[in-house]
Amino acid sequence: MEKYFDNRNLLRLLIKWKYHLATITILAGVLAVIFSSPWFITPKYKSNAVVYPSNITPYSEESETEQMLQFLQSRDIKDSVIRKFNLAEHYEIDSTYEFFYTTLLYEYSQHVSINKTPYESVEIEVLDKDPMIAMEMVNAIIDFYNKKVRRVHIDKWVEVVNLYNDQLIMKKDYIDSLRTIMKSLGMDYGLYEYETQSEEITKGLLGTVEGSGNSRINKKEVEKLNENMKNKSGDLISTVELLRQEARTYADIKLDYEQARRFVTDKLTYANMITPPFPADKKSYPIRWLILVITMLATFFLTLIVILIIENYHVFMNYKKSEFIDSTKENLPKA
Repeated sequence: MEKYFDNRNLLRLLIKWKYHLATITILAGVLAVIFSSPWFITPKYKSNAVVYPSNITPYSEESETEQMLQFLQSRDIKDSVIRKFNLAEHYEIDSTYEFFYTTLLYEYSQHVSINKTPYESVEIEVLDKDPMIAMEMVNAIIDFYNKKVRRVHIDKWVEVVNLYNDQLIMKKDYIDSLRTIMKSLGMDYGLYEYETQSEEITKGLLGTVEGSGNSRINKKEVEKLNENMKNKSGDLISTVELLRQEARTYADIKLDYEQARRFVTDKLTYANMITPPFPADKKSYPIRWLILVITMLATFFLTLIVILIIENYHVFMNYKKSEFIDSTKENLPKA
């Protein structure tokens, strides 16, 4: 049986069926042009933006870009975009359909693409039949992203602010209690500052006060103050030192508290836009020349396969027929 996959036989086959192949392939090309036209496929326009994350702190081992992707792909941002642009009606999805929401999310995923680039930025692409809506959807996604991150950060920083505020209240109460002790030491025992008063007490006891004040030294008060210093100097020194330490700690906590409050009150953005979106003036879908080429090539090879099957079938049938005739001749009685 002849082998039609031989190059020469294949060439002969192409020449034999050239008009059929050409006619069917051209017809397929015409149909591809017709069915890829706006009458059958709604043209779609692409708008995109490239953004970098900013003012965010990554969780766990993820990068800032990965955290940004998680936010952008979150369900509530999708729902916000769907509500703002009424995408159910825009995509012509029946709200009474049993799988309405699943279908709506599927259509959203077919029109919105959010991916990480090799340069650690994020590209947001939107396809839509209206170029203005495509651009506005990109801007809306970024806007909802900023609002969501801000909301999450405010919730976190409010907790931090409340924590610092509680610490400040506790520190202030403790400092007030130390000041009360200092006030008691001053009013009840006449003790205010250890080093200076110790020096003056020593001069009073030794009578070494310079000038005319030497004759007016109240020995009784000096001895009383000296006795108080002996009994309460430890309390005075420890209280003064604690006051200094607590004042420094209070100042550090207050600085952190004010910084945390700044994160709550300041209106920050969390995306640096590198490439802003714009309304496209040329459709991105469908690519008609690609549809035309693929259709014509596929039709050509499919037609060629059908022709090979037909030719081989004819050869096979002729071969079987000749075998039958030969066997019949052999079985005929000899004269």
